[in-house]
Amino acid sequence: MLHWPMKKNMKKKTKMSKNKLSVWEVFIQPKIGVPFQHAGNIHATDKEMALQNARDLYTRRQEGTCIWVVKSDDIVSSNSDDNESFFDPADDKVYRYPTFFKISKKVKGI
Repeated sequence: MLHWPMKKNMKKKTKMSKNKLSVWEVFIQPKIGVPFQHAGNIHATDKEMALQNARDLYTRRQEGTCIWVVKSDDIVSSNSDDNESFFDPADDKVYRYPTFFKISKKVKGI
């Protein structure tokens, strides 16, 4: 009889693990045509719940026109220790800088 409550609790834990809350990053677009801004993060079991929680928490006062939610686990980032080697290929592409091009004297206002 002493083991029965223990088994009952274990069943509850199994159910809870199925509905585990994940961390979702929230991005808000303040106005149409403006870039999205990171607003913060929320906890949710799925994308619908994440979107509703983000709406309720971050747009209570009509602050946004659109919301993105992304699972934190799905975000990939470069390593800051590898900055030099990671961004090295851009060094030899000087044509990407505006100073590479010569501006004609006929062009006014630049």
